[in-house]
Amino acid sequence: MTLIKSISGIRGTIGGAVDENLTPIDAVKFAAAYGTWLKTQRQKDNYIVVVGRDARISGEMIQNLVMNTLVGLGIHVIDLGLSTTPTVEIAVPLEHADGGIILTASHNPKQWNALKLLNAKGEFLNGAEGQKILEIADSNDMFFAEVDDLGKITVNDAYIDIHIDEVLDLELVNVKAIKDAKFKVVVDGVNSTGGIAIPLLLERLGVEPVKLYCDPTGHFPHNPEPLKEHLGDLAKEVVKEHADFGIVVDPDVDRLAFMDEKGEMFGEEYTLVACADYVLSKTPGNTVSNMSSTRALRDVTEKHGGTYEASAVGEVNVVTLMKKNNVVIGGEGNGGIIYPESHYGRDALVGVALFLSLLAEKQIKVSELRASYPNYFMSKKKIQLTPGLDVDGILSTIEANYSHEKLTTIDGVKIDFADSWVHLRKSNTEPIIRIYTEAPSQDAADTLADRFISEIKAIANI
Repeated sequence: MTLIKSISGIRGTIGGAVDENLTPIDAVKFAAAYGTWLKTQRQKDNYIVVVGRDARISGEMIQNLVMNTLVGLGIHVIDLGLSTTPTVEIAVPLEHADGGIILTASHNPKQWNALKLLNAKGEFLNGAEGQKILEIADSNDMFFAEVDDLGKITVNDAYIDIHIDEVLDLELVNVKAIKDAKFKVVVDGVNSTGGIAIPLLLERLGVEPVKLYCDPTGHFPHNPEPLKEHLGDLAKEVVKEHADFGIVVDPDVDRLAFMDEKGEMFGEEYTLVACADYVLSKTPGNTVSNMSSTRALRDVTEKHGGTYEASAVGEVNVVTLMKKNNVVIGGEGNGGIIYPESHYGRDALVGVALFLSLLAEKQIKVSELRASYPNYFMSKKKIQLTPGLDVDGILSTIEANYSHEKLTTIDGVKIDFADSWVHLRKSNTEPIIRIYTEAPSQDAADTLADRFISEIKAIANI
């Protein structure tokens, strides 16, 4: 049971002790700190915050605590109810709001929840802004409104439809070609809000959705991280239904993965590769992903005459570099598509529409599309952190041991070998060290990951 405070928001498990878990008191404290910070950003008479949540069991409780805390600060709230992370991101500027809060722990299991915090652009806060909010929370320097100045809550349940309208209006979304293709697609919504949004999008595009775990009860039928080992039911359903492919999203719908017509994973890393291939074929330019993402994006970008660059892990870091490099598409290898023509946030709905457009125009099967891309294999493993473990010291030792190799240290340590790489970093969202590797074969990637796990354990004496 734990509470994690980082640039990715405030994340923790429900229940337990204050300041150790995400209790009601912690939810109120950090919502109040955010609202207090928000009011320092610009002086005005009325402040507005958009709030939405995924379908996890604790969501309604946490959302009510957060919204009424903002009301107590004199801030007006637009309540989207069950929503998605990208839907809230889109709603903030459309509502001319001062910020937004999404109640979701993303891919974490049902006992977790979190406050993801947005600025007035509907984008995640940067590190300095997040640190200021933590300082306000620690200081209790918050001043609440008097009774005549309390905020109000306005319910608006139309924003998933508005979000879909925004996606369909994107120039590169080829609605006609998609409708003509008459696709049949199985959707695993992990019993969260993706089970609402993705089938609605598909229906608007003339695609026949076969719903699997699309009832937004918050009772996740499997580990909600969209990885192959969790998706056996989706594989069976795709084959059984003779579907063109399968779609799976995480609980807040900012991560997206596909499964081909044979029930084989397209590869979470290749979601961005395929969408970038399509966008770059229409609007040549540059791309960005994070340091833990596949080299295949670099290869596809260079094929289209563009330049690829990697950022530190974390959506805010990816977005910052995307803006600096004026890229046409970017994101993260975990299935996160960021398409600036829509907005600067990971968006599975945008990813689905771009992928369908690519597939419809090429008129090929998903397995054939996957075979057309460079073949890299990744291994994603982790080591649970123990209290007092000196992670920075461990990474410094590895950096010294591999000083003769090409190193990048903007986020942990990444070592680039001739035909493979390894990235070691402390997670922003879980008490773990992540070990990502990529190599020309799965055995080679797994072996490389196991080698560095052994090295870390030897250095840490665990």
